[in-house]
Amino acid sequence: MHSKKTSYQIGLFSEFMARWFLRFHGYRILQSRYVTGKNTNRAEIDIIAKHKNTIVFVEVKARQTTDAAWDAITPNQSARLRRAAETYLMNKHWTGDARFDVIVVCGHKIYWAKNAI
Repeated sequence: MHSKKTSYQIGLFSEFMARWFLRFHGYRILQSRYVTGKNTNRAEIDIIAKHKNTIVFVEVKARQTTDAAWDAITPNQSARLRRAAETYLMNKHWTGDARFDVIVVCGHKIYWAKNAI
């Protein structure tokens, strides 16, 4: 008997694959599922990684197609993610570079867009 995975389980697995993918490419994972603004207009950053002198905030989307993944990143979500990233950088007193990437997981394929948000 096969049990269907929930969207939550698929999301967790996709984030695991994305972390593995980033490590494979020389990134160090600093934090997963960073949440800011609890009880307000909160945002969750799926992965925060570091490569050389750059902090990379990564949004992971698991969808059937890449188009569906891009459609799932709304302007409101992008704004919340940027505010969360700014809070993280301020709290860490980070003075290096930073960027936002998107990793799309379609089945077992991974698509990585740098400087995407």
